[in-house]
Amino acid sequence: MAEDDVDFVVAAYRDGGEWNAIELAPRLGENLDGFLEALQRFPSEVGVIGLASINDDFFVIVRRSGTHIRALLSDATAIRDWTLAAEVSDLVRRTDLGDDPVPMGDLELLEDLGVSSVELGLLCEDDDMYPDDVLLDIAERIGFGDQLAEIVG
Repeated sequence: MAEDDVDFVVAAYRDGGEWNAIELAPRLGENLDGFLEALQRFPSEVGVIGLASINDDFFVIVRRSGTHIRALLSDATAIRDWTLAAEVSDLVRRTDLGDDPVPMGDLELLEDLGVSSVELGLLCEDDDMYPDDVLLDIAERIGFGDQLAEIVG
């Protein structure tokens, strides 16, 4: 994967009751280890949320709280072509791959922040929305939509 395949990588964290969204280097969307390492430097009352949109094709959401990591890949078929997607698949211990572009991982990772697993699953499977649109919708529901919109343009 080339760095220009990465649409954006963002860390969002809540500190003092306020959400902060920070754009990270696109290269962090190339592999999961670098992405997770970058997230651990941010404080957060609810765990740091990492968002990566890749090639207008799929997205990854990770939530890190200390050493506890939860992750979601929007499209399981991406593991065939993308290193980041394959590494998320390994993290969530799912290697079975069908031909359907279904989400893989923890659909409940944002439930305590107001995005139910059902809503998240439906957003992942919406063929009419690009990954950045889905992530903007999710960020809006959680409370940092305006900040993410400024980052992604």
